[in-house]
Amino acid sequence: MLALTLRLLLLLGTSLLLVQCSSGPRVWTYNYENGKTSLLLKDQAVPPANLPEPVMRMIAAGNKIKDKPYRWGGGHGRIEDSGYDCSGAVCYLLHHAGLLSHPTTSGELRRFGEKGEGEWVTVYAKDGHAFVVVAGLRLDTSSASGRDKGPRWTMGSRSLRGFKARHPEGL
Repeated sequence: MLALTLRLLLLLGTSLLLVQCSSGPRVWTYNYENGKTSLLLKDQAVPPANLPEPVMRMIAAGNKIKDKPYRWGGGHGRIEDSGYDCSGAVCYLLHHAGLLSHPTTSGELRRFGEKGEGEWVTVYAKDGHAFVVVAGLRLDTSSASGRDKGPRWTMGSRSLRGFKARHPEGL
């Protein structure tokens, strides 16, 4: 009986350790950090001073397309487009920062740059969807409410289930 109890405790402990090691954050949330995080003012991203230049260009690019409609395939045939899908919007920002030469799919963005979250920029991608967090603000083509369709800056939380976090080298 004691041997069985010890085996069960060992199994339980190992299971808990594996769960902790394999599970990262399951929800992205906006967390303001003075001097490092952008603010959202009338749907416009307002960056803090002294950001790296590529990050500033990404924010300016996001502000340029933030009112464009969602269009499947938008941003893939040409960078400047009348509407954007999720990966087209992410690629638009990366392109304007000089970090990507041509548009790619959300599935391919799972292999972009380096693994994990970046200090200034994180691309979250999975088969079928991608979004980007730039200086703390999320640019996404979908919202929790479902009423905003197209690239929009948001501070709203989002599930990270199934997403791979990637970032440009040095950012």
